[in-house]
Amino acid sequence: MLTFFLVSGGSLWLFAEFVLSLLEKMQTQEILRMLQLPELGDLGQFFCSLSATTLVSMGALAAILAYWFTHRPKALQPPCDLLRQSEEVEGSDGARRSVIGGSPQLLTHYYDDARTMYQVFHRGLRISGNGPCLGSRKPKQPYQWLSYQEVADRAEFLGSGLLQHNCKASSDQFIGVFAQNRPEWIIAELACYTYSMVVVPLYDTLGPGAIHYIINTADISTVIVDKPQKAVLLLEHVEKKETPGLKLIIIMEPFEEALKERGQECGVVIKSMQAVEDCGQGNYHAPVPPQPDDLSIVCFTSGTTGNPKGAMLTHGNVVADFSGFLKVTESQWAPTCTDVHISYLPLAHMFERMVQSVVYCHGGRVGFFQGDIRLLSDDMKALCPTIFPVVPRLLNRMYDKIFSQANTPLKRWLLEFAAKRKQAEVRSGIIRNDSIWDELFFNKIQASLGGRVRMIVTGAAPASPAVLGFLRAALGCQVYEGYGQTECTAGCTFTTPGDWTSGHVGAPLPCNHIKLMDVEELNYWTYKGEGEICVRGPNVFKGYLKDREKTKEALDSDGWLHTGDIGKWLPAGTLKIIDRKKHIFKLAQGEYVAPEKIENIYIRSEPVAQVYVHGDSLKAFLVGIVVPDPEVMPSWAQKKGFEGTYEELCTNKEVKKAILDDLVRLGKAGGLYSFEQVKAIHIHTDMFSVQNGLLTPTLKAKRPQLREYFRTQIEDLYSVFV
Repeated sequence: MLTFFLVSGGSLWLFAEFVLSLLEKMQTQEILRMLQLPELGDLGQFFCSLSATTLVSMGALAAILAYWFTHRPKALQPPCDLLRQSEEVEGSDGARRSVIGGSPQLLTHYYDDARTMYQVFHRGLRISGNGPCLGSRKPKQPYQWLSYQEVADRAEFLGSGLLQHNCKASSDQFIGVFAQNRPEWIIAELACYTYSMVVVPLYDTLGPGAIHYIINTADISTVIVDKPQKAVLLLEHVEKKETPGLKLIIIMEPFEEALKERGQECGVVIKSMQAVEDCGQGNYHAPVPPQPDDLSIVCFTSGTTGNPKGAMLTHGNVVADFSGFLKVTESQWAPTCTDVHISYLPLAHMFERMVQSVVYCHGGRVGFFQGDIRLLSDDMKALCPTIFPVVPRLLNRMYDKIFSQANTPLKRWLLEFAAKRKQAEVRSGIIRNDSIWDELFFNKIQASLGGRVRMIVTGAAPASPAVLGFLRAALGCQVYEGYGQTECTAGCTFTTPGDWTSGHVGAPLPCNHIKLMDVEELNYWTYKGEGEICVRGPNVFKGYLKDREKTKEALDSDGWLHTGDIGKWLPAGTLKIIDRKKHIFKLAQGEYVAPEKIENIYIRSEPVAQVYVHGDSLKAFLVGIVVPDPEVMPSWAQKKGFEGTYEELCTNKEVKKAILDDLVRLGKAGGLYSFEQVKAIHIHTDMFSVQNGLLTPTLKAKRPQLREYFRTQIEDLYSVFV
């Protein structure tokens, strides 16, 4: 006989769930036997024979079940039929559109009073009642906030100051911004928008050659930087006569007088941002707001080969893209002035900028991290964000860390059991963070993100279905996946609320159509529902700055953006990314290989953090460079019978063979042909990163740089088979 404890309030609910989770796995006869109830017979006589204690226990169980059934969580109602999330556009040669919204017209804006980025910010100013806007913090200190009006005033002063320094209030005026995420970045951006100027971000990781290429290509005469060191870097280009057009450098942080003197020697004025704002305040110019068709930003994509390309995006492009996101999520998620966003992904990229635009439009707050990604968790605990944009690599690290802490078989079994219970809820449409499983297992994970996250958006690279499924359950909030690229502003597909399945990137946004086109060389055909992903709509860019040839490659005569990615339509009308067109190569026997497809399969190997697959047209097989996960590798190796430190394991030939065998196993399960499987691998102990030049700022592999960096190791791998 079970003994039932009388509990109250939330605890009663939790206990009821626990009981239900056990009972639903049992057959009716088992439940009767557990309660010692007869299968047949006179129930009245039976109940009369029970003791008072037993009757109280049964009554408690009945109360628990009744309480649970009346208070059980409700599933989210999706905004459309999840079995039909997109539909063909009539007379469009197979293009598909979102079914959300009902209108055949593509969405250009969500609010009539927010059609440019200038209007977006001022809408936030108005509806927030001049609430807090931009926040930053020093180590171990709380966040300090600038109000919306303070940001707007400083932007007008800075913009007026730029006009006093020979800049024009025109979409022909390009202003460089060379800084890490911080409030002054947004003030500089808004200053440009206030006077119809165009922002051109410069990245820390582009390299000196790319920086002077961008300055010259965009005819940038003024650059706003955060630190004096970046001003020195820019002056070096001027001194070498690489950027003769650069005339003004504005620095956010304090600097020494010697730097100003060095600038004078080569004809460059060095000023503090505060000095330019003071100048503008004393020589105020009324705003000259832009129009939706005016350029807002030229975002140079870092790319993996050659010089960066400057994608020209209008105010209308950005507004259309985030409006599509708002339309898809409006039935389940309404942003408000109380929303808080943590800004740590590079502002030079459109994914971060699109999310921030949503926040400003609704009068929410943006808090910036301290600048050190290792302190991000501390920043999140201090900020308590409600919106958390991520890239898959960060999700993978969270997943690995959670399981590395389950360091005994029992703990791991319990964690997996709890995850399965919550994943069952997620599959039924229930998203919450107050179940018994949250109380027992997941609340600490949620608290590490500040405890208030209600939306996570992931993009920039494919997310592992296993990782995404687990974190949707563990984090207890809506986790969306999107797909897109800079050339379509940020996203062109997005998860439909209520569809918490993995392995796809959602349906088209209401602001664009998507169609697939045949890729003959890779044997992808549209009649099979496969092909190169092409996008058309008001979120698609206007072309690459001063590069007609590259523009013609990306945009066809009908306005379709050719992404270079290979997609497949799934039965529900969602899109799955299955390959990449641009990085294919041919092996010696004539077989085409797409290494990114192989890498996306291999990365699912438990001990593997990163993998680079290499092929050569003079060779008949593939080789790979593998970076094991330092937190996962030791425990994985121990289960295989290997002992040693991380470094010792990485040099162990038997461990290497075990990893290779696991990769091949996953490859077979993933449907790879034998020629697509690596035949040999090299184990590397250091992660590929932006800092060492092997990843782009959006964490994509720089394949030419990886090939050169590992040239010796690759030659050694091939030499074994000579």
